[in-house]
Amino acid sequence: MQRQVTGQTNPQEELAARLRLLQELSGRGVRALARDTGLSSSSLSRYLSGQSAPPWTAVLALCRLVKRDPRPLRPLWERTASPLPAPPKTSRQVHPPSPPAGEPRPPRNDLPRDVPDFTGRQAALAAVLAAVEDSRVVAIDGMAGVGKTCLAVHAAHGLTAGYPDAQLYVDLHGFTAGRDPLDPDAALRTLLAALDVPSEKIPQEGGIEPLAACWRSELAHRRAVVVLDNAVDADQVRPLLPGAGPSVALITSRNRMLGLDEVPPVSLDVLTTQESAELLARASGDPGGSEGRLARDPESAAEVLRLCGHLPLALRLAAARLRHRPGWTVGVLVERMAEGAGEFDTAFAMSVRQLDRARRRFFRLLGLFPGSTFDEYAAAALTGMPLRDARETLEDLLDAHLVQQPAVGRYRLHDLVRQHARRAATEHDSPAELEQALLRLFDYYVHAAAAADAAVSYLSLSNEVSVGPPPADLPSFAGKHAALYWFGTEYANLMAVFEAAAAAGADAHVCELPRVMRAFFARRCGTTHLNVLFERSLIAAQRLGDPLHLAEAHSDLGFARYNAGRMAEAGAAYEAAARLVSEAGATRSGAELTMRRGYLLWDEGDVEAPLDLFRLAGRQYADSGCPMGAAHATAYEAWALLQLGHREEAARLARAALDVPHADPAWPPTLTARLTLGVAIADDEPDEAIGHLEQALALAREDGHRHNEAWCLHCLAVALRRIGRYDEALACHRRTFALLDELFEEHWKVRFLNGYAETCRLAGLPDEALRLHRHALELAPGLGYRFAEAQAHEGIAAVLAGTDPSTAATHRASAQAILHDLTPQP
Repeated sequence: MQRQVTGQTNPQEELAARLRLLQELSGRGVRALARDTGLSSSSLSRYLSGQSAPPWTAVLALCRLVKRDPRPLRPLWERTASPLPAPPKTSRQVHPPSPPAGEPRPPRNDLPRDVPDFTGRQAALAAVLAAVEDSRVVAIDGMAGVGKTCLAVHAAHGLTAGYPDAQLYVDLHGFTAGRDPLDPDAALRTLLAALDVPSEKIPQEGGIEPLAACWRSELAHRRAVVVLDNAVDADQVRPLLPGAGPSVALITSRNRMLGLDEVPPVSLDVLTTQESAELLARASGDPGGSEGRLARDPESAAEVLRLCGHLPLALRLAAARLRHRPGWTVGVLVERMAEGAGEFDTAFAMSVRQLDRARRRFFRLLGLFPGSTFDEYAAAALTGMPLRDARETLEDLLDAHLVQQPAVGRYRLHDLVRQHARRAATEHDSPAELEQALLRLFDYYVHAAAAADAAVSYLSLSNEVSVGPPPADLPSFAGKHAALYWFGTEYANLMAVFEAAAAAGADAHVCELPRVMRAFFARRCGTTHLNVLFERSLIAAQRLGDPLHLAEAHSDLGFARYNAGRMAEAGAAYEAAARLVSEAGATRSGAELTMRRGYLLWDEGDVEAPLDLFRLAGRQYADSGCPMGAAHATAYEAWALLQLGHREEAARLARAALDVPHADPAWPPTLTARLTLGVAIADDEPDEAIGHLEQALALAREDGHRHNEAWCLHCLAVALRRIGRYDEALACHRRTFALLDELFEEHWKVRFLNGYAETCRLAGLPDEALRLHRHALELAPGLGYRFAEAQAHEGIAAVLAGTDPSTAATHRASAQAILHDLTPQP
């Protein structure tokens, strides 16, 4: 695992980072890892944090535990004991481009706003801070509306200066009406995403433990404060707690966390009478003294406190009405509150009654929202109200403390308020009206996701959505990054809408929603989750019985299987899709399926059939009026021809794909075509070739796709070798494999090992070339890469031709036998 050395590299810190990746791969905490490797916990902690350099035996023990080759780490380990060498001074030497240096991202701060009228709770606040100081974790429990979240957020704001690396907040929905508690898996993925942990470092399989280990590892080298709000029980929250390191967590729950013996509790009761009176006065803007409304009618003021149950949330709602009704006496407030149903509902009902009929209906329907926070577009769709009116109504509800605004443009209902709104909707609105409201919301999210997909994907599905009509108002996206940001912000809501649609039997929405999120999934979502979503989409499509829905569901499920390495299942799904596509007469869906079948066959070792499939897909895309799809197929046809040695034809087709205009320079055909063209013309047009390859590498880095970055580096190395610049080619090869070592992507190496070996042979390194070819020969059969297996035999034969002709002939015969098997017979 060798990185390119720069003047700022600290080998010991770099080695520690690699060891932490091994720890994450093991899924173990420090104590368990030390036990299983025979190391001491204290020593292992120093090695993982970079405080001291480990002995080579310790590195070997860690690699053996996770079944990884330790040899790539040896050069880096040796550099920890010696100073960095000065870079050689050579003229006209081309190095692989480095990512542009940019400003570091500011620390993530997700904390809700701290209330300006925080009142009382001095003893509880001191207890929370003391527990954090002693144990780094505290659990705040108490009844609904008692102010647990307010106290935790207030304390977290006070801790921010001491924990500057991140301030995170996640609502675990332990007691949210209408939805299940947030699964620890989803919570961990949300938290890891908030820390900008690359998706390739986040475990996709193995259950909750590898995810929790990854989360603890990320926190171990940060000073972060995490608020875990609204937990249902100890089992939900336990995987989310920090491990080693300085980070702290504040938990809130209506239940005592009896299962967390090591976590000190702080239990909240309702406010005292004095604290309640003070909060009511401050929140209502009462001036105090004998001139204040509360002082003029102390009996009514005491009754307000009683009706609110001394609960901070209810007190703030009552105070808001008093603040905005200067003509009211406190007695009038009591009369309005007394008309309510109970201590919890009185303030909510009173606030709602001050709204006009349209706003009362708007508030009731918000209680149906299945997600967490929402924006004005979602609120407008759910309620059937024009966007401008919805925006104004949300502001009115915000003033009345019936909705909260955790961030600019985002709204939410407190759990108690949501419960009240849902009960009121059941009482005042017919089942048909409630069903229509949810269908409007489902339609909105499908159409909004399709619009975002259109800004991200070169093959948009926005014109193929078959659910209800689009709402009058949809968000607009300036480009790919804005659309991806929307997907990231709305991801939890999109998944909640998917679940709500499934529960409501809205099968068309269950089919459509994952499909219009595929461009986002390709960048952000793990294969396990994708397979589950598309399995459920297929079940919904089967209930609908529509051939096109069924074909697309089988195709999407097949692609999810393919990305998970489940090749046989992918092939079976594609076969099912092919029959249905023909029945539905869907040319464009057929073209997409044809491309996917080509990818699968190529990875399975076939070299001729994928070329025919890519050509067929190009014709299908052209027939369906989709030039972008045709360019995509052409780019892959060019790449396949290049692998078969047809350089001139590959270059011609690559230029044709590049001539198709597109607003996004990083769209896939551009990357594939530039790589193909760069390698194909390297002998005849070296400067142009290097230009194309360096531009492709820059695009891959800008897009944040590290696998594509490795692919681009490999192609640059091949072109440099073809030009005869062997030292620079070897540097690119080493960077490629250092990147794959960082990603722990062993199966990707088989794509690049033979090319690296050929460079070594031509550069006068026959032993290294033999080692690399033999490594390819070890990997290829198990992965099903027959063509790479044949290339390895050919490469070994070329290396041994002058020194061991007998063995060389054996390998050449093996290569010819494999290629014969791969060649279609007449």
